[in-house]
Amino acid sequence: MDKERLNKYLASCGICSRRDADRLITQGRVLVNGRRAETGMQVGEEDKILVNGKPVHGKNEKVVLAYYKPTGVTCTEKDRFADKKITDMVKFPVRVTYAGRLDKDSEGLILLTNDGELIQALMKGSGEHEKEYIVRVNREVTEEFVKKMQAGVELPELGITTKPCRVEKIGKITFRIVLTQGVNRQIRRMAEALGYRVYGIKRVRVANIKLEGLKSGQFRKLTGDELRALYNLCLKK
Repeated sequence: MDKERLNKYLASCGICSRRDADRLITQGRVLVNGRRAETGMQVGEEDKILVNGKPVHGKNEKVVLAYYKPTGVTCTEKDRFADKKITDMVKFPVRVTYAGRLDKDSEGLILLTNDGELIQALMKGSGEHEKEYIVRVNREVTEEFVKKMQAGVELPELGITTKPCRVEKIGKITFRIVLTQGVNRQIRRMAEALGYRVYGIKRVRVANIKLEGLKSGQFRKLTGDELRALYNLCLKK
């Protein structure tokens, strides 16, 4: 098994920078196989590493998290003008990034992962993976509105007509919609084209993964049958 310097290994696992890793090692906050780590030591995937008492996941382990993104959090990594970046909100030993966006003013489920293949599969429109939303608008949801949304809405500013989708009225001013497209701000654009203004959007499902059980700002690691089903849907594995 190939080995590398401990500070480089910790950095590649997304724990911190190499410089910060050296500082943690010097402070005695890193253990390797139960012993205090030393600066410059070599480690590999077979070693058991703890940082501040927490295990470090192997850098090659595929991790998928379900995260309840609050409103006000931006799906970005480097935008210096963003007050709250999603990559700053989720603290996990392995560096993960978002697989599909949710605009700043919307809330709900986002999947985060270090698996580039899964990210591409989820963000590729041709995959037609379902995304389910609960939407609140400024006036009564009519039968006519539901039928027009279901049939597809022309968006002249983008030069497209949205694909047919499932829409269900669930309250006087709320509806459920299931999309398989990835058009920027699609629900807001569709509603506005029909004379409605969207006041709130919550994504409650991506493929087979549901938001239920999570509170705003919380995340959980996907495992077992749920994770296998996601990969089967997205990558046909």
